[in-house]
Parts: sequence; C-alpha cells; structure tokens
Amino acid sequence: MFTLFSIPKAFKGHESVIQENAIQSWIRLHPDVEVILCADDPGTEEVARKFNVKYIPDVDRNEYGTPLLNPAFEKVCNVARHRLLYYVNADIILMGDFVKAAELIKFPEFLVVGQRWDLDVGGPLDFEGGGWEGRLRGLIAKYGRLHPPGGIDYFLFPRDTALIDLPPFAVGRPHWDNWFIYKALKLGIPVVDATRVVTAVHQNHDYVHVKNRRGKRSDGLEGDRNLEVGSTGGEYFCNISYATHVITSNRVLPALGVKYLLRRLKILPVFYPSTKPIIRFLERVYNLIKIKWWSIVQH
Repeated sequence: MFTLFSIPKAFKGHESVIQENAIQSWIRLHPDVEVILCADDPGTEEVARKFNVKYIPDVDRNEYGTPLLNPAFEKVCNVARHRLLYYVNADIILMGDFVKAAELIKFPEFLVVGQRWDLDVGGPLDFEGGGWEGRLRGLIAKYGRLHPPGGIDYFLFPRDTALIDLPPFAVGRPHWDNWFIYKALKLGIPVVDATRVVTAVHQNHDYVHVKNRRGKRSDGLEGDRNLEVGSTGGEYFCNISYATHVITSNRVLPALGVKYLLRRLKILPVFYPSTKPIIRFLERVYNLIKIKWWSIVQH
C-alpha cells in the first residue's frame, strides 16, 4: 500500500468543496492508505482532523507565500508509514482503479503518471453508501474531457529514490511536473503511463489564487521561476507521452506506440549527444514520409 500526500490550498469557497471531495475519495481507496496534508493554509488542520488524516503544517514557502515542494517531499519521506509515496494535487478525485493499477507494478524503482479527466463539479459529492464511483463515471462519460499529456496531477514512486531530490519548485505552478518525468528518464527509472486504466478526475476551478498570473491559468512569475530552477544544467521538460511503459488491464508493457517512440527519440540526444545527427536524419525521413502520405490521402 502507499502513503498519499498533497499540499492543499486554503479551504474556502469552491476550493473547500472540491478539496474535501478529493480527500473523501482518497480515504476510501483502501483501509491501509495513509493520507497526509501538508502546509498550514486556512482550514487545513481542521479538515485533517475532520477526516482523521495526518497533518504536516511547517512547509517552507517562497516570497509569494506559495508552499515549496522539496521541503514537503522531504518531510513526508521522514514520517510516511509506507515505502510507496503518492503525490497528488488536492483537487483530484481518485477511484479504486488506481490501487489495482499500482499492484501491477513490479519494478524496484519507477514513476507512475497519467492523464486526468477534467470535470465541472459544483458541489459536494455523496460518498456515503455504495455507488459513488459509478455515478461519477457516468458524469465523466457525459461531461468529462481527457486533459492533454502535458498536465500531470499524480505521481507514484518509492520513497528510496533520487527523484525526491527536488529543486525549490512552487506547488501548483507550471513546469515542475514535466521536470519530474525528465528526471526519472535521466536516472533510467521506468516512467509508467496509467491513463488507460486509471480515471483521475480533476475538478475544474479558477486560478485567482495565483499571484501575478498571466492569462486565465497558472502561468506567471512563479511558473517562470519553476522553469528557471528546473532548467539549470540544460534540463529538459517532458510530458506523459515520454513514458517508457504503459499499464493495461492486467499488466505493464513497454510503451511502443508511435507517440511514445517519437518522443523518446526526440529526447535521446539530451542524454546521448552523439546520437544527435542520427536523430536529425530520422526526423527528416519521418517528415518526408508524412508529407508523402498526406499528398496521397489528399488525392
């Protein structure tokens, strides 16, 4: 089993509703799942008591008041009851399919990620009694939207891994999640895409909590900072399409689909500079084939 941890925002208004929805789904994953809430934003301690989960209040913040990921990861590693750690954003509802998927992983070291389903959730969900997963899946089928591979909201990994050595990333801001996948690939750790079998539900929300943001989402000065601290030494930023393996209904297989192979070919020169001419040649051949194929289809 695993220790699930998250860094929630303040529990007020709509954020309180969706975060409590998420927490209620987590504590129902399995009787032995340990849940930890990190940081001391308003309402966090009270909600931790309400749902009888662990609470770590003292997490360092940046100059904008946003919690930093590296001290949270370190503190959780020091107190977690289980070897497997599961970081998840505080607005993500999880269902039993994640536990089943996690049980299929046999690698000694790994990183599990997956795409999320975006869904408007306006109020508290009913978790009492049975059938809540079925009702939620019905809403997803009717109104949900699968988010592109660039948005990564959950990560499963063992606590005894070099992955937890993070730069001072701000939580809930762009780029750190993409860096995390790159770090795993750089270390030779299998990156496993669980999208096929895990339905992770992102409850849509606004981004008014992001200071100095640009546009309607979370881009801004803190995202720029994440990009800066993550790119030291020429680091690369990856998404779920760079995964080396995929989870199916009953096993883990190498990711041999075209999108996975092309992405991994693209990043190969970052790890092995001598392969750069070969990759450029293969890219030209691939582009010529695409152009030829398109011309045939058009005619």
